[in-house]
Amino acid sequence: MRRFALIFTLWPCFLTAQEFRTLTGDEILSALADQKLDYGNGVWQTFDKAMLTQYFAGGHSAGRWSVRDDRYCSLWPPSDLWACYDVHQNGDVIRFVDENGATTDGKLAD
Repeated sequence: MRRFALIFTLWPCFLTAQEFRTLTGDEILSALADQKLDYGNGVWQTFDKAMLTQYFAGGHSAGRWSVRDDRYCSLWPPSDLWACYDVHQNGDVIRFVDENGATTDGKLAD
C-alpha cells in the first residue's frame, strides 16, 4: 500500500512538469531582447534591442548578439569569431546548447 501512496504523491509533479522546447529565430529575439538572464552565483547577462550584450562574472565584458538561422550568436571582442547556439526554453529558463551539446541555463530575471 505504501508504494501506491508514493506514486500518487509524486504524480502531480509529472503532470505539471514542462519540457524544454526549441525556439525559432523570432522566438529567440522575443525571449532575449531587453532581458537579463541570471546564471547563478552572481553571474548574469543582458541583451538589448540594439544587439549589444553585457556579461558579468566578477567583471564586465561587452559583446554583440544576433540571431542567425534560428540560432543565438554572440561575438566577444577582441575575437572576430561568432559563436552560435541552439536556444531552448522551459518557462523562465533559457538554455543555450553549443555544437558539442554542452548546455548553459539562465533564468529570466525580474
